[in-house]
Amino acid sequence: MLPDIDKLSLPEQVAQMIVVRASGFLFDHQIQYPVWEPPAATLQHWVQDLGVGGVILLGGSAGELAIRTQQLQKWAKTPLLIAADIEEGVGQRFSGSTWFPPPMALASIFRKDQKLGLDYAQKMGAITAQEALAIGINWVLAPVVDVNNNPDNPVINVRAFGETPDEVSQLACAFIRGAKTHPVLTTAKHFPGHGDTAVDSHLDLPVIPHSLQRLAEVELPPFAAAIASGVDTVMSAHLLIPSLDPQLPATLSHKILTGLLRQKLGFSGLITTDALVMGAIANRYGATEAVVMALLAGADILLMPVDPEEAISAVCTAVESGRISRSRIRESVERIWQAKSKVSCEPVTTTGFIERTAQKDSLEIVGEILQQSQIIHGSALALEQLIDVIKLNNKQKVNLYNIIIVDEIINCAFLDKNAPVITLTNQVGYKIQIVDSQTQNTSNLEENHPTLLQVFIRGNPFRGSAGLTKAAEDLFKKLLTTKGLQAFVLYGSPYVWQQFIPLLPMDIPGVFSYGQMPAAQDRALRTLFGM
Repeated sequence: MLPDIDKLSLPEQVAQMIVVRASGFLFDHQIQYPVWEPPAATLQHWVQDLGVGGVILLGGSAGELAIRTQQLQKWAKTPLLIAADIEEGVGQRFSGSTWFPPPMALASIFRKDQKLGLDYAQKMGAITAQEALAIGINWVLAPVVDVNNNPDNPVINVRAFGETPDEVSQLACAFIRGAKTHPVLTTAKHFPGHGDTAVDSHLDLPVIPHSLQRLAEVELPPFAAAIASGVDTVMSAHLLIPSLDPQLPATLSHKILTGLLRQKLGFSGLITTDALVMGAIANRYGATEAVVMALLAGADILLMPVDPEEAISAVCTAVESGRISRSRIRESVERIWQAKSKVSCEPVTTTGFIERTAQKDSLEIVGEILQQSQIIHGSALALEQLIDVIKLNNKQKVNLYNIIIVDEIINCAFLDKNAPVITLTNQVGYKIQIVDSQTQNTSNLEENHPTLLQVFIRGNPFRGSAGLTKAAEDLFKKLLTTKGLQAFVLYGSPYVWQQFIPLLPMDIPGVFSYGQMPAAQDRALRTLFGM
């Protein structure tokens, strides 16, 4: 039950505009990012005493999150918006639920069969929303509607639904249609378009030099389409776009959030900032000034301010000094009330969790998307030769090596002792070597053995690069030179795959998968081995 806005004090109204970050794990010692995720006592104070309007969660299993969201809603006097970045399904962030291939996999299907691609995108949206509700998430921070037309984009990359405005618009809108079959909020991000950057806004402020005409032709159409499809929220991008505003990044720009998004594109829903702790904003504008500037620009939701308590105080001070009007705060709270009235804020039940997660049709859709979007390089003869070589080498007791290169092993959600890249290759006699491309070189790896090389590379926030790592490139060339490369599998970036294709001889089989999760590994290796 939502209270009368007029009965809320100014600090209580402002608090409703704040969404804080928290760990999805249940205990303080499990917190993975203590700089951003508070201990339980602090989180309870923010929710129960300050009355923040929402929480964004990361980490833990789906089962743990169901308990966590119950706890949060019980603490709150006003029902919470509970959000998560689940662009690839709930299982991307919370184990035990469905983890889809990244959105760009759907673009590869869409180009061959538009109807099938749209069908998959709609099912992906519906399943994501259904499983989100099952564990208490009512705000889906998806879809990404950026047009990824820069292969070097380190932060968007395969998170985008494609490389053209048309494919992004159609697929993102299909996702929204699917998600709207359940009472959750959807989010188009990152306005006015983060697809053509080579700088990660988590680390610094990217500059987009495009003209108004180019923005109107490429970056803006997917947002207009998402708005027409009824998307509930739009997330701002931490970008400087001089043709729109030569001084302020989009998140802090009245010209962009109010003039362009509200007035020109006619968006009447919630405008949320991207995380205000990100380097592009926090490092340049400070913890409290950025919050005030975002509200002046037209934001309704202040996502992940550096210090929630200071943020509330700073906004109240700005109101009391006349810098921000009381009516401006009320406008945002009214939009938040409208959004909260659309969604389910009831604590989840165990029965609902069991009924709605890990359903058979969800897993089938994942498999179908993986199968349709997978790319195989090399002839059928080459695949047969690989299988024959494996049988021969096993018989002759020759060492077979499976070298796995990952972006960063410490935060590798898709790699453990049960991952198919390890278990399936063990079954056919491979010895495992794992290389962290950020911290190790490959000079000490053993030579002169038939080697299956598996590489995981994609654009990831905070990495600052989406390109081919030196470790992967060096080892690939070394194996070609020594004639040791037996087969090659790449999981992640199609742009990196395109760099490898010209170097890969036709008699050496290769497999590419957009997905990196265990289901994608299983599909890729079973294709390679003819299992």
